[in-house]
Parts: sequence; structure tokens; C-alpha cells
Amino acid sequence: MTSAVDGLKQRFMEMSRADGDGVYRDGAAKRKARTDLAMACLRDLWDEACEAVAFDVPKTGVGLGAVGSLARGQVGPCSDLDLVLIYDAKALNDQQLNALANKLWYPVWDCGLDLDQSVRTRVQCEAVTDHDLPAAMGWLDVVPIAGDVELIRTTALSILERWRKAARKRLPELLDSAKARLDEFGRMEYLNQPDIKEARGGLRDSVLVSALAASWLADRPHGRYDDAVERLLDVRDCIHLVAGKDANRLLSPYQAKVAAMLGLADPTLPQGEREAKSIDDLQTLLARLGRQIAFSLDATASRAGHSLTHEKPRFAFFQLAKPWAHGKREAPKFELLAPGIAKHEGEVVLAPGVDPAADATLALRVGVAAAESGLPIAPATLNNLRRCPIRDSVWDEESRELFVRLLECSESLLSVWEELDFVDIPGRWIPEWLGVRNRPSASAAHRYTIDRHMVEVVTRLGRMSPSGTPYDDAHYHALLLAGILHDIGKRPGVRDHAAEGARHAGAILKRMGYSADTVRWVTVLVREHLTLSDYATGRNPNDPVVGDDLAACVDRDPVLLDMLFDLTRADGSSLGATAGETIGKQYGWSRWRESLVRTMYAAARYHM
Repeated sequence: MTSAVDGLKQRFMEMSRADGDGVYRDGAAKRKARTDLAMACLRDLWDEACEAVAFDVPKTGVGLGAVGSLARGQVGPCSDLDLVLIYDAKALNDQQLNALANKLWYPVWDCGLDLDQSVRTRVQCEAVTDHDLPAAMGWLDVVPIAGDVELIRTTALSILERWRKAARKRLPELLDSAKARLDEFGRMEYLNQPDIKEARGGLRDSVLVSALAASWLADRPHGRYDDAVERLLDVRDCIHLVAGKDANRLLSPYQAKVAAMLGLADPTLPQGEREAKSIDDLQTLLARLGRQIAFSLDATASRAGHSLTHEKPRFAFFQLAKPWAHGKREAPKFELLAPGIAKHEGEVVLAPGVDPAADATLALRVGVAAAESGLPIAPATLNNLRRCPIRDSVWDEESRELFVRLLECSESLLSVWEELDFVDIPGRWIPEWLGVRNRPSASAAHRYTIDRHMVEVVTRLGRMSPSGTPYDDAHYHALLLAGILHDIGKRPGVRDHAAEGARHAGAILKRMGYSADTVRWVTVLVREHLTLSDYATGRNPNDPVVGDDLAACVDRDPVLLDMLFDLTRADGSSLGATAGETIGKQYGWSRWRESLVRTMYAAARYHM
């Protein structure tokens, strides 16, 4: 027996086809068309279900509503349908309710689309959203489909009002949920195979932005933010079309096809080179979109947090004894962290009167202050840092020391570097950084993009050497600089990225004004950063020639050998995925690999 939703998935796919040249265009219009079709089919399905049951379905007291992407008008070619049957306990008994629900759910399942369904009273809807934060996010948009439309609308209004009343208390919980997703799924711009829904900067973050705006604690951004969300939805749609299912992870087998559908494949390039270039461009696109959405969430959350602070008068106890204060709010309090840098309401900000356009080292001081204090940089401060007169060829002793201090902040470096990278600061310090920024790694062993991997390596470099003695400042700082530059040679068309990287690293550090010894040490480490691992897995450590050759690679310098071992370990342990898996959380530095590398390290040390 046919139903109103028969073939709905196939109809979604047909109306979502790319144009004749293979490019997916007018994504917003296609999403609206799919949403309109789904709503029309579900209204017809409601009528069919009411006719099919053996009792009269009342006109009031029961209705069908849409939540999630269907309610937001963002239905993808293979998106699941989020539906809720809301009822008044007096309208239908349990047996009747179950019969009606079966007539609604089973046809949807049979049409090939996934279904997330629930049956609840208004009170149960309110209880779920009161205690289940993810549910609350999805239920802030509840749209009537059929039945008692007024019941659906009043339930939706009640949920929204309760969210607004509770948002002040639930803001920390909401932000904690975003942090938990970040820890689990990472940042979209730094992943080779990102989940574009759950990763930081993904579609789930756009839902949080809307939730914050719905709370009336802060307005949401528009303009570039709206464009970023729509473009990311285009990416999601293309993943659905390529995968043929409801998928959000941009796996390697999908990437070239998705890039082509987004119009990123250059038809003038030969096959092979065309796909590789299009995947690079796709990663760059995702990084731009992810950064925009993540920054918008951070900015909106920051404004919401400030609104909670400022809506409470800052009465101090001593004002009770000073009637001349008249209950006025205290002036904002700034705790000085560094020259021109202050802490204000849990964020790093510019001190009053600071002019970013007149201070070339301000961005470095802000980054160091944020990393050493473990505080985020205020979004407005980040935007102001764009005005700093940074020149890559103008470095002094202070700026070199600040740069190394930033690299020493292993626990906070990742987040601070990402914040500064959003406003393009690292690329102004080191223009060569732009050549690897957002670039996916060709190796299946890498989970992260090249730039993210290099920052990760730096966080894993400690001051204690494998020989059991701590590095002095000069060698430790050189090790950190080697970490941040070790893959700087991974550029399109480069066959030996280690040799290319050594060439770039030497030029960069000379331009920055580091000492000749530092330049030499870093150049050797970048040039040989694969050598110890390659020797360990392909050469015999008991062969005297092998040990002697390896010692010669590091100029027979035992401290350089120690540094190479640490760089090798940090490089291997920060890959994020082993070569034998598509994606995962295992690291490419096993006990077996470490034992091989240590054996080869010992052989080279013996020959010194």
C-alpha cells in the first residue's frame, strides 16, 4: 500500500542533483524545496494516518511537529526527519496514541529516510528540554506540521520562554557542551577528515549560536557568518550526494568528488593534479568556514557572558557605609598582565589607551599573556590585533624572546595559536606559514592538517633530554623552533619536504635575527627530522657503518642527536591516526616503534 512519503528519499536526491557541469548550485533554494516537499508529504501522511486508524482523531489535543534540521529549513538530500507527536493526555488513550504513531512512523522508515521520533505531552516536552541540554538546543525550533497547530505553537512558545528564563543558569552548561565536543571531535580547520557537524566550527556550533540569540543574552552575528553557515550546508549536501546516505564526516574517498561538486576542480589541470589541488582548496574552504563559525560562537558567548555580569549592579560591601556612592556600579576592573595587556572578566584584553596600530609586538605580548594565564583572548581584542604594524623582516630581541615564550606554553599553545591564526597573525610573522596553512597531509597516518600538526609537535617537546639532562635555553629554544618549522616544506609539488623545509627554516630564522648556532641547529633538525625514524625501521643498528652515518647526519653532536630523538618522538606521537586506520585517536608512536628508534639512537651515540 502506497503512502504520501513513498520514494521521498529518492525525490530528495533527484531534486538535489548537480548541474550539467557537475557543480552543485543554489543550495539554499534546494534546501527550501526539500523542506517544503517534506512538510507537504508529512501533512498528507497525517491525513492518511487519521483515515487509517479505527477511531476518530480529534481536531484538537494532538498534533505533529517538526524539530531539528526540518524545522530550521536545512534538510539535506539524505537528512533524517526529526518528528514529534505532541498530545493532550485527555485527547487519546495509550492504545489509540500508539496506533496513530505507527501509521506515521512506519511509512517514513519504509521510504528510506532515517527517523528520529518521539511522542510526548506538552509537560513532557518541557521536562526534557529543562533537563537535557542537547534536546533543548534541537527543540528551540518546533514547527507545526499537521493536527492541532495551536497545541504545537503553544508548546514551542513555552519551551522558548523556559529557555530564556533558564539560559542565565545554563550558559556554563552550554559552553561546557561545546568544550566537550571540541575535545572529542577537534577543530574542523585542523582535521584531514572532519565531521562538519560536530567538530568545532561545524553546524552544531551554529545551533548553539542560535540558542544564545534565542536566550536574548546576545544578538547573533550576520553577514559573513550567515554566508559561512549556508556554504557549510552546501558541503554537507554534497557529502550526502556522494555518500548516498546521511553522513557528516568528510572521509578521504569523498573529498575529490565533493570538491568537484563545489566547483573547486580546475578543468585545465591534468587528472591527478586536478584532484589533489581541489582537495587542498576544499580544506582551505572548510578552514575559512570553520574559523568564521567558531569565532562567531566565541564572540556571541563572550557577549552573553558579559551581559550576565553587567546586568548585576556591582555593589560593594563598603558602599553600605558610603551613601555618596548612591548604588552606582563600580568602574570596570583591569588586572595588568603585561605592558598594554590586561585581564578583564576572564578574558585577555587591551589595556585602556593602547593603540594597536602603533605597537608591532602587541600581538606577541597578547599571545604570551593569554597562553601563560590560560585565558582566552577577547574577540574584540583579536579584531584589534589586525591593526598591528607587523613586518616579518623586523624582529628585535624582545620579539624573539616573546615568540619562544609563546612556543614554551605547551598546555595553552594550541588554543592561543588558533585564536591568533583566525586574524592571520602567524602568517604575518612567518609568510611561509601561509604555504602550509590549512593544507591536508597526503599521508593517511595524519589526522590533522600540516599547520595544526606542527603546532601539536611543539606542545610535545619538553626541556628534559633523552640522555637525562635538561637542555640549556639555547638548545631548548632551537628545539621548539624546529618543531614549529619541521614540516614547513610540505608544499605542492615538493618531493623532499625535509630538504625543502631546511631551506625555508634557515631563511626564516636568519630573517628573524636568531643566532648563527640556532639557525644551524634548526636547519639540521628540519633536514633530518625523518632520518632517525627511517634508519630505525630500515637499517641494521648493529652495522657500524649505519651508526657512524647517523652520527654524521647530526654533525657528531650528542646534544643535536638528543634533540633529533625528541623531535622524532613528538612528530610520531602527534600524528593523530595510525596508517592502518581511516580515522581514530590512536597515535603513530607505539612502544615497538620507540624501542626501534631508541636502539638506533643508542647506536649513533656509541659512534660519537
